[in-house]
Amino acid sequence: MDEAGRSGTEQDGCTARKNEQINSERMGGVHSRNYRFVIAGLLFSVGTINYMDRAALGVAAPFVKVDLGLSPSELGLIFSTFFLGYTLFAFVGGHLADRYGPKRVYVWAALSWSILSALTGAAAGFAQLLVVRTLFGFAEGPMNSTANKAISNWFPRLETARTIGIVFSGQSVGSALAAPVVGLLMISVGWRIAFVITGAAGVLWVVGWSLLMTDHPGWDSGAKAGDAEGSARPATEAALPLRAYLRQPAILALGLGLFAMNYPFYILLSWLPTYLTHTLHMPVKTMAFVAAIPWACGIIGYVGGGTIADYVYRRLPDPLFARKLSTTVPLALAVVALLALTMSSGAVMAVGLISLIIILMTAGAQACWATVPELVPAARVGGVGGFVHLLSNISGIIGPAVTGFAVQYFGGFDSAFVMAAAVALVGTVAMLFFVNRRGIRLGGLALVEHGAE
Repeated sequence: MDEAGRSGTEQDGCTARKNEQINSERMGGVHSRNYRFVIAGLLFSVGTINYMDRAALGVAAPFVKVDLGLSPSELGLIFSTFFLGYTLFAFVGGHLADRYGPKRVYVWAALSWSILSALTGAAAGFAQLLVVRTLFGFAEGPMNSTANKAISNWFPRLETARTIGIVFSGQSVGSALAAPVVGLLMISVGWRIAFVITGAAGVLWVVGWSLLMTDHPGWDSGAKAGDAEGSARPATEAALPLRAYLRQPAILALGLGLFAMNYPFYILLSWLPTYLTHTLHMPVKTMAFVAAIPWACGIIGYVGGGTIADYVYRRLPDPLFARKLSTTVPLALAVVALLALTMSSGAVMAVGLISLIIILMTAGAQACWATVPELVPAARVGGVGGFVHLLSNISGIIGPAVTGFAVQYFGGFDSAFVMAAAVALVGTVAMLFFVNRRGIRLGGLALVEHGAE
């Protein structure tokens, strides 16, 4: 074929591809840039359902404690055993998302946790509740690392923190809804039926996800501002052993930073209803609505914090430092708020400080998640995100159990809040001094000067 023929063929091909893209966008298909908001909506809604399922036991705790004859320390162990499975499968789930894609991983996970949520209502004693809660944690483990992988696939870097904030705000919505919805269900139909109803919501979500989700868009979501856009997908890499991550101080420090954010968050997720009813002496009906206030404020933290984090990201020349700054400032302020909570006088001040703590934790969390793509190659986002999630959720194993023993043996909730402040301080220092790109190499993929390739 002569040069003119080849040129004409190339032009025809470009025109055909352009027309195909235009038609696809008109149809609102997965090749449309706007379709990424459908994916964000699905992830937001599953976060709402997930955290309503997870927080339901905390809301039901005053009833479950009496019906099953549980002590505060036993209840604390049940809260914490959830995180044994959750922590392990946060890591495994990230690898599965890299290998099989977020669509399939979410189907497996959401269907499993929804069934187990319903089975919580069948527990007849401490041992059965312990087993169901542990398996429930295994099923929920892949959620955040898989969501982070889906966002990384579908959204440009300049939108990452804001998108994570909006998506993860669904978790605060779920936590906020859990108190009034589960509380009123318990009063009307009993705590056992309440768990069946919340579990059914997850099954319905799986149907919608299966019909609407694809693992990749038809355009390059990883392109930065000013880059040429293409349709290439990130290369896949074989899964790395755990020791490969343990050799990376920056990744360990990032995990410690998220650990520090999750520690007070998980204490409050598990113990807030008990704190309100036993320490602040609120009636159950009052607690059901007051407990929703801090989690509703968490929506402000997620959305506002993500928006501010992306603004800082655009303004500062070093993208990694921008993400660190947006993480450590809220974490440092949380240290002060936790200590102030131990000196609060009255329910209004206590609930106000708890709301502030939730805002700060949620404001910093998505910036911490958005740091992962700045540290590692695109093909490792799921695995590294899963490992960071694993480290961070060890806080869920330790925090609720330690709080249970503190309430029973060490003078109540104030000592638990002081420990949470100390953890937040350590996490702040670790993030500031150890999260950097020096020497990071994962498998055959290394980093470039300004971020992951």
